Amino acid sequence: MRILVTGAAGLVGGEVCARLVAAGHSVTALVHRNRDICANDNSPVAVAHILSGDVSQDRFGWEEAEFARVAESHDLLIHCAATVRFDLEEDDYRAVNVGGTANALALAKAGGMRFLHVSTAYVCGTRDGVIREGDPLPESGFANGYEASKAAGERLVKRSGLDWAIARPSIVVGEHASGAIRQFDTTYAAFKLIAEGRVRHMPARKGATLDFVPIDHVAGGIVAIAERMDAATADSPSRDGSSGVYHLVSGQPLPVERFTGAIGAYPQFHEPDLVAPEDFDPAQLPALERRLFRRVAGLYASYFQRDPHFDDAGFRALTGRSCPETGEAYIRRLIDHCIAVGFLPASECADSALTGAT
Repeated sequence: MRILVTGAAGLVGGEVCARLVAAGHSVTALVHRNRDICANDNSPVAVAHILSGDVSQDRFGWEEAEFARVAESHDLLIHCAATVRFDLEEDDYRAVNVGGTANALALAKAGGMRFLHVSTAYVCGTRDGVIREGDPLPESGFANGYEASKAAGERLVKRSGLDWAIARPSIVVGEHASGAIRQFDTTYAAFKLIAEGRVRHMPARKGATLDFVPIDHVAGGIVAIAERMDAATADSPSRDGSSGVYHLVSGQPLPVERFTGAIGAYPQFHEPDLVAPEDFDPAQLPALERRLFRRVAGLYASYFQRDPHFDDAGFRALTGRSCPETGEAYIRRLIDHCIAVGFLPASECADSALTGAT
């Protein structure tokens, strides 16, 4: 299959490209500025072609002839390109996550391509309880502009008239067996501030949970959907009643206190104080912690106050795949990898053992 992947230099996009190439597909990688296409283990991916383009621009900034050539030479477009930051202005989200989706849909439509859109499970907004793949999108109640923009992008996909499917990952973190991840951003930035004790207080609702999903389950799931698009699309006759939407999640919500407890189990790390949201006042934090909370950790605070239980029955039925176990042991593997590569500090005892100090 001839597949165009947008956002191919990104964390998920690069691993998706690696798995598609390994499966024998011809992959064209669309990038913005960075032309390095790498798998999660940082190995280069030998894609068939690399194209530079800006998804926020009409026709990706290409001339009409180039746009037509690319459109006609691919069978499937996997749209991974997006900004995943939580601190942007509405215009930025509108340009990249909404406008970029509209421009990708226009390319797919010009070439009669199928369309696999990578969204987020958190388009459910601040809802709690069971979240099914076929549930209608909320019109409001999102925790941030990122969630709202991804929901808006999904609405465009569903109205496109194309053969489409939507993949919704939850909180993407390191590889399941080793915890390895090739870049530390978004969630990891807040995690680092908490673990190192620079942010010592977090507003957390009793009963709140987090759905951490390994990157290999997410990328493997996207490829599995791509290879089953005949059955995966919303109006496929072989998927009677399918919503066309698939959760790529752990489905094993981890209580927030167990997550923070796993951090505190390491002697060099600080377990944050979890404060009821109604009792939490960032203005009362020490000056440095207050700044770091507002700039980074506070952007993720809403995830410590929700309890969504993502159902992935449709994905499991389509692919026969399910997420491996994720719990405290998996969280420890994530932390151990962060320590091993120097993203988080090793304990003094470990340093002494390595140097032979007494």
